[in-house]
Amino acid sequence: MSRVQPIFRVFSFLFLSLTVSVQAQTTPIAFIHASVIDGLQPAVIPDATVVVENGRIVEVTRGGRPPIGAQVIDLEGKYLLPGLIDGHAHIASLAAARRALSSGVTTARSGNTYAFQDVALREMVKQGAIPGPEIFAAVVFVTPDLEERILADPRLARFHKGVETEEDLRYLIRINVDRGVDVIKTRGTARAGLPNTDPRQQVYSEAQLRIIVDEAARHGKRVMVHAHGNEGALAAVKAGAWSIEHGTYLTEETLKLMKEKGTFLVPTYATIFDLMTPGGEYDDVTLQLGGQHMEPRAARMVQTAYRMGIKIVASTDADYLPQGLTRVAHEVTHFVRLGMTAFEAIRSATAVAAECLEIQNRTGTIKKGLEADLIVVEQNPLIYIESIQDPLVVMSNGVIALNRLPFGKN
Repeated sequence: MSRVQPIFRVFSFLFLSLTVSVQAQTTPIAFIHASVIDGLQPAVIPDATVVVENGRIVEVTRGGRPPIGAQVIDLEGKYLLPGLIDGHAHIASLAAARRALSSGVTTARSGNTYAFQDVALREMVKQGAIPGPEIFAAVVFVTPDLEERILADPRLARFHKGVETEEDLRYLIRINVDRGVDVIKTRGTARAGLPNTDPRQQVYSEAQLRIIVDEAARHGKRVMVHAHGNEGALAAVKAGAWSIEHGTYLTEETLKLMKEKGTFLVPTYATIFDLMTPGGEYDDVTLQLGGQHMEPRAARMVQTAYRMGIKIVASTDADYLPQGLTRVAHEVTHFVRLGMTAFEAIRSATAVAAECLEIQNRTGTIKKGLEADLIVVEQNPLIYIESIQDPLVVMSNGVIALNRLPFGKN
């Protein structure tokens, strides 16, 4: 992964002024002379006008004129795309949310936080206190050892000896639901981000995972399952997991079952480069060595899943810390290197990710009636995919959260 781009720090001040009231403005905003990549077709709509009003896209036309009185942003041929969706992130602070948004992420599915910060951030965005990204909260991880998460709610004290029994698994999910969860996150295997664990080691059995999926379904929630190793992942898929997170060591047998069941794959491939690179969110020699043998396995797994037609979602598995090395645009760029077309890779962070979050009728593409989650980049990402790593404009829920245009003086 690349190191954090200085531009994110330089323009972070733009977000400070947006922490009081960021409700979508009623005055229309018109992007003119835009080269639109709408996420629906693998082509550019040239010289387009996209009009946003009350947080939604109300017009997408070629050569159209902006409404009278609209705020006009002349893109001069630059490229307008759907906002990026991070399918697995750990955003737990206002600063982290700003960093994610400045990188073009307008929606993120949480992979859990330690003390319900993802729920609070979600509500702040809904209330218009901050511009975004929109958060889908996973709150407290359903895992055998809650570690410091046990301090998040007094009711968690009962789990000081672990979370293993059916009664405990169901009760922990009910606490999460009570605290406002959007999705249940659980574990099929051990972590890769610790020097003393083997990420292939299975943690919960298929029977335990079935209990988790069943209890989540009682409350209308999907289950995302952390699973690097094949045994834990296969158990999760059989148990009814909605998505497999990581999947480094998946075999063709497990991938075939995922294809059959429609299970999403969220490989967090880019984060392995954070493991391998000094600095960043990990910075441990043992992890650097481990990452070097995990990366080719993960690469082959993603390539196999792609050939099979499994739905692959881009993500970071990042906390968006100041020293973090991963952005979802890096994952998209890696996917092209691994064999996806640029359009398919972009959809992995837009339309396909929206389907995974079940919000494809709200966002993930650019068309009339959808929420105005948009980014602008300088070059055509269908040719130069790395251009999405440098968003010039970010709009979330109809609010311009970042605008670095124009570069020239009037």
